[in-house]
This record gives sequence, C-alpha cells and structure tokens, in this order.
Amino acid sequence: MNAPLPAQLLPKLEPRPVPPAMLDALKERFGARCSTALAVREQHGRDESPFDVPPPEVVVYCESTDEVAAVVKLADQYAVPVIPYGAGSSLEGHLLAVQGGVSIDVNRMNKLVALHAEDLTVTVQAGVTRSQLNNEIRHTGLFFPIDPGADASIGGMSATRASGTNAVRYGTMRENVLGLTVVTANGEVVHTGTRAKKSSAGYDLTRLMVGSEGTLGVMTEITLRLYPQPEAISAAVCSFPSIAAAVNTTMQIIQMGVPIARCELLDTNAVRAVNRHDKLSLREGAMLLMEFHGTEASVAEQIATVEQIAGEQGGEAFEWASTPEERTRLWTARHHAYFAGLQMKPGCRTVTTDTCVPISRLADCLLDTVAEVDASGLAYYIVGHVGDGNFHVAYLVDPAIPTERETAEQLNLQLVQRALSLDGTCTGEHGIGLHKMGFLLDEAGAGAVEMMRTIKHALDPKNIMNPGKIFSA
Repeated sequence: MNAPLPAQLLPKLEPRPVPPAMLDALKERFGARCSTALAVREQHGRDESPFDVPPPEVVVYCESTDEVAAVVKLADQYAVPVIPYGAGSSLEGHLLAVQGGVSIDVNRMNKLVALHAEDLTVTVQAGVTRSQLNNEIRHTGLFFPIDPGADASIGGMSATRASGTNAVRYGTMRENVLGLTVVTANGEVVHTGTRAKKSSAGYDLTRLMVGSEGTLGVMTEITLRLYPQPEAISAAVCSFPSIAAAVNTTMQIIQMGVPIARCELLDTNAVRAVNRHDKLSLREGAMLLMEFHGTEASVAEQIATVEQIAGEQGGEAFEWASTPEERTRLWTARHHAYFAGLQMKPGCRTVTTDTCVPISRLADCLLDTVAEVDASGLAYYIVGHVGDGNFHVAYLVDPAIPTERETAEQLNLQLVQRALSLDGTCTGEHGIGLHKMGFLLDEAGAGAVEMMRTIKHALDPKNIMNPGKIFSA
C-alpha cells in the first residue's frame, strides 16, 4: 500500500517560470485582469487541503472561452503550466501550482448560456455555482440536484466528478453532465456530447473529461441535466444510540428500495460542532439527516417505512420539516459541518478522508475506522453520504505538531486499505489531486494508471495542464 503524501514529500517538480515575454503578452491582452499581486496569487494558491505550496506566478481573470483559449495558446507556446481556478473549495490540492505557472480564474464566466426547460437541460459557463444555477432556474419549476455541500463552481464539480448529498437518488456529475466545451492543451476549442439523452458516436469524451481534474483541458461550458421540482419534499433528523444503529438503518432503507433523496450521517462530534457553530439544539448523538422527494402520497409512504426501520434500530427524537424554511434550518447543520468542525480545534487544519464502499460493507468499514481513531486520541468528526456508502473522517491536526499530521495520515492509510479490501475506493467524490496519488496506484493497478498516463501524454504532450495531479508526471 502506497502511503499518502505529507507536505514534505510532495512531488519534486521543477518550477517552470513564466517568461517575461509571455507575461507582457498577458498584460497587453487582459490589462487589469492579469495580476501578479502577491495577495491575489496567494488566494489562488490555496485550497482546503493541508498542503502549503508556493502560489502561481500570475492570475488571469477570463470572461469567455476565447479568452481561456488565448491564455492556453500562450502557455503552450512557452511550455508554462496552466491551473484552472473556480471556487477554491477543493480538498485534495487540485488547484495548487506545484510547478508555478498561470492560474486561470473562471469566476467571471458565470452566465447561463442556454436554458431548454422543455428538454430538461441547461448550458452554463464554468464559473456558475450550484446555488446560482438553482436560483436562476427556479421560475421554471426545475432544479439541478448535485450538492457537494460547498457552493462549488459547476466547472470544478465537473472536473472532480463531484456528487454530494443528493447522489443516492440523482447520481453524480458523471451521470448529469451531457456535454462540454473544453480548451485543449494547444488552445483548441472542442465540444463533446450533445443535448440528446444518449449517443453511441465514438469515444465518450465527455466522460473522459469529467473527473480529469484539469489535467486534460480547461472546461469552459457545461451542459447539464435538470429535474422537475418534486411535488412534495419532506426532511427529517433522527438520533440513534450508536453509529452502528444509524448505519444499519441506512443499509435497510437502501436494500428495501426506498427512493430516499438524501441520507446523511453526522457523528456525535459533528452534531456537537454544528450546534455550537449555528446555535442549534440538535440531540448530540449519531444522527441521520434524510430527505424524501415525490408526490404527497409517495413521500408519506417513504416516511412511514423509514420510521419503522429506524424505530427497530432505536432511532428516536424524529424532527420533521416540510416547509422550505424548516428544511433549510435542518440542512444548515450538514452544510456547515466542515467549518463548524474546524472550530472544534482553533487554528487546526484537516486531513479529510473520502472512502466509499458497497453499502453492505459500510458498517464494517465505518465502525473499525471509529475504533482506530478513538484509540489514537486525535480530534475528529465524521460526516457521510451514507446512502451511497461514502463517508468522510475529518482528522483535526495542529500544523505546529508534525506527529498529529503523521497520525492522521497513518489512520487515513489504514482506512483506505480497509475500503479497498472491501471492494471500495479511496475517493468517492473529492478526486485524487496531490493527496491520493499513491492510493490510485493501489486501487487501479500499475497497468490502469499507465493507461491514464498515456492518455495524458497524448492530449497534453508538454504537460502544461495542471501538472503534478493524479500522477506526478
């Protein structure tokens, strides 16, 4: 098993400086939207990962596909790295400039390009965020369900093949991206996919790009599936005497075929953290947050079934919410869990796991993990999209105490070993980035990783597209 990468063991990649001629060309083309200010560069050289890497040399704020292509053509000419930047919420070091280069900020590319409500599709620029998209299409009675928690950009969500709280019913970005506009490594603009529901036309380039973490091209426009707003939505929280009881309830819900839309786990530590952060009064124990979508009758039927299952596992203190305001209050606990957890240990950084296992093996994986971290004495909390077998342990480490980081990485290693032995994955939704490169080799095998590397070299022969991510070279 390959260990993850502590900060001191990041790939030793030689910096590739931006030549003065390229910088002059960028400034001439973009003016004030080309910045070398340290504060701007530092903002674009940091995500939510525990890594500290020097920032990019220059940041360019692009507003169109043509502008992205212009930057990439210059980067190709001078063999300079290009790193796409969206909301900056990635957890695995995706946007870190490990070889320097140019950060392409797409936040100003935030327009809806085309809405086809009758076909349940929309095309957006890469900088549109999930909340912005849903606000702008609310009047149509449609919504986009993928919700990773953070208000991430659609481009970033596509690049990491994100999923989140609704994946148990609506799938991940893989199932919900129909087509892309991509700027390739030589600055060419290509289009993949169509708005049709299916196609057998050649290689599936859309699926190749979704999850490629910016290593094959820069996504500038994304065509997405939309869904009708359900007639009825009801949310609930339920407390359990143990994590085992909560997980067993989840397994039975899924195995019985209840079409639950969301099923999220918070452990006692996470509930305590969000209570303090958001001044809530949730019962401090293992908790499931659930949501049901459908007709009034089908939602009532789902609720009755889940209440019976939960009751058999000792679930109690059900709190139901059917109005948007009540649901928002309950889901605030889940959406704020990451930053609430950080406040449990002021000044800490997190090492966050992302394993996903078959639902029948979830209890084995999670309970052994809890026993290990409790024995370690390290501060932590757990949240998880347990409806699809995905959970996150956030180990809270003091940057000034290296042994805490070492302990967290060892626990993470043991967790990934366990997940892989159960036919699971080292990353359900965060991606590989810098942190999980060794784990990818363990999971996929040397042959498969070499195939990925071959594709990368074929499409990006100068290795300028977000170099050092997924694999080191």
